[in-house]
Amino acid sequence: MKFKSIFITGGAGYAGSSLVPKLLNKGFRVTVYDIMYYTDNFLPRNNPNLSIIKGDIRDSEKIGVSCKNHDVFIHLACISNDTSFALDEKLSTSINLDAFEPMVLAAKKSEIKRFIYASSSSVYGISEKKNVTEEHPLVPLTLYNKYKGMCEPILFKYTDNNFEGVIFRPATVCGYAPRQRLDLSVNILTNFAINKGFIKVFGGNQLRPNLHVDDYCDAVEKLILSETAKISNQIFNIGYQNLSIIEIATLVKKVVEKKFPEKKNIEIIKEKSDDNRSYHINSDKIKNLLGY
Repeated sequence: MKFKSIFITGGAGYAGSSLVPKLLNKGFRVTVYDIMYYTDNFLPRNNPNLSIIKGDIRDSEKIGVSCKNHDVFIHLACISNDTSFALDEKLSTSINLDAFEPMVLAAKKSEIKRFIYASSSSVYGISEKKNVTEEHPLVPLTLYNKYKGMCEPILFKYTDNNFEGVIFRPATVCGYAPRQRLDLSVNILTNFAINKGFIKVFGGNQLRPNLHVDDYCDAVEKLILSETAKISNQIFNIGYQNLSIIEIATLVKKVVEKKFPEKKNIEIIKEKSDDNRSYHINSDKIKNLLGY
């Protein structure tokens, strides 16, 4: 392997709790840097190739010292939904936007070779296009979407032959991870079906691309292993199924009723929604360029 040591911000979160063990199993040395809002109980703490650092990404000096002697920097840490932004806009801005440029500079100064940034496909906002590619204009509807998009050119401003940068825009992630999240569309609908016996759908016609958390992790591994010429200063959509919220609910109902026969006739209840994000992403680029 060209790279052997990986530094991950937010590595104790939902995606990180699946990604870290996968990378350790592939022989990488991994350091998780996380504020530990949800503790580090979900990480394989006894693995000798794992280091865990409790830290705030707004502390660029600590970030710089901590990421020294690593090859790849993967930035996952953020306040990761619109509701949290509504609760505390100042806090969310300081973490998702203000901390980004100092962190990139600290990583470059510490001689990180490749910086991988987890953006979001929600940067596309609302689009009527059937296939939204990476060239589509960014039309963010919320500060979370807006800041994800604003950080992208900041990374590329600092890349050079010794400091590679690559960005991925994942679809809405779903599925089981050790540090589980239940506020994501597929997961929350499944939770409702199993524990409430009904599914509540807000809106329903909004198109949402989806991505299983295991596929998310495989994609990140692909970005670590890919040759420089194919990934340097590139942006990749990563999504699988493009479904409407009502289609997801119908699929969840079908699967849960089959897996749990005692839960007969799970009702789908539709309510109005002020979340109008709707987009249909195209992920051909990562397939064509990286074979994923």
